Amino acid sequence: MLNQFLRTELIIGKEAMDILQAARIAVFGIGGVGGYVVEALVRSGIQHIDIIDNDIVSLTNINRQIIATHSTIGKYKVDVMKERILDINPDAEVNVYKCFYLPENCHQFDFSKYDYVADAIDTVTAKIQLILQAKKSGTKIISSMGAGNKTDPTKFRVADIFQTSVCPLARGMRHECKKRKIEDVKVVFSTEPALIPIKNSPDSEPVPGSIAFVPSAMGLIIAGEIIKDLIKIM
Repeated sequence: MLNQFLRTELIIGKEAMDILQAARIAVFGIGGVGGYVVEALVRSGIQHIDIIDNDIVSLTNINRQIIATHSTIGKYKVDVMKERILDINPDAEVNVYKCFYLPENCHQFDFSKYDYVADAIDTVTAKIQLILQAKKSGTKIISSMGAGNKTDPTKFRVADIFQTSVCPLARGMRHECKKRKIEDVKVVFSTEPALIPIKNSPDSEPVPGSIAFVPSAMGLIIAGEIIKDLIKIM
């Protein structure tokens, strides 16, 4: 029978499709990377998804974030993402959390109910707490490293955190993981040295630069790793 996931089922089969539709995923951070994680997961058949972010869409998000358009400026990213998810799959069950994940509020989330967690947030402290909580619950997690100031999406690699190189965020994460005796974490990182962004004015604080095809590529890679892990495709 014709359905929106027919082309996916032709590749992975009905049993794998059933696994995806039964799985529950949490995506922390619905920005340039996380928005594309969600997009690809939902288009692959994930029906139960929690999305966590407290940010609103701004004009400067439009260059790289799939939910950012002139009509969505000023709206909560999770609200826009939920509407998009349900437009892709009206049968989806979407839980929205309007908060930034922090060590102080980590106990609001029961990681044992998730089959997989996607970390697409920016701060080392929050990322480490996510990993610790996932490890404690025995929940699989994949973490994004730095995507800013990069222009080559072919330089992304999937690896354990202790096999990363070049990326400054990954270096900080390796240090914190070692300090906390975290032995392994699957991450996506770039081997491309970061560019130095141009300042808007001589006195302005440096702001990371970005371009549409880099954070999106990282998000799609993360989603692909989650799907492959869930249905045991190498």
